[in-house]
Amino acid sequence: MELIYKTRIPDFEIHRAEKGDEMLVLEFINHLAVYEKLSHEVVATAEDLGKYLFGEHRVAEVILGKFKGEVVGFALFFHNFSTFLGKPGIYLEDLFVLEEFRGKGFGKSLLTYLAKLAVDRNCGRLEWSVLDWNEPAIKFYKSLGASIMEEWLINRVTGEKLEGMAKMFGK
Repeated sequence: MELIYKTRIPDFEIHRAEKGDEMLVLEFINHLAVYEKLSHEVVATAEDLGKYLFGEHRVAEVILGKFKGEVVGFALFFHNFSTFLGKPGIYLEDLFVLEEFRGKGFGKSLLTYLAKLAVDRNCGRLEWSVLDWNEPAIKFYKSLGASIMEEWLINRVTGEKLEGMAKMFGK
């Protein structure tokens, strides 16, 4: 794991996930799914993660938070684009810190590192979603200056419905 940032928190570092970290990333995805009560939706495999995170055509990136050599948190993100700003942005898909390590500033370090990365990459914004019932996360995000975009609703098409929608093309 490549060290990319040594934080101000003693013994906490941020590393870039690399090929070979697929199972570790999948483990954190599963931890997050349990926390969000969505374990039944996880179908990702280590092979999928290897292909899309570390393969020839990477579509997302992962950073890992290590405390005293142990990975205690992760963030998975990718670039999007704002037509209104005319600039790329960073979309944070997942952020998770193991329960026993929360409240120590690790999540804040991961998130503020992404803000710095967005600025360094000349992005116009950093965005993410949060489940409406996750009050601790909402409070945390607001404390960092985030605005909850209540007027925007997420749309999603997956599985058979995605395939059906694709079949509509050209009709």
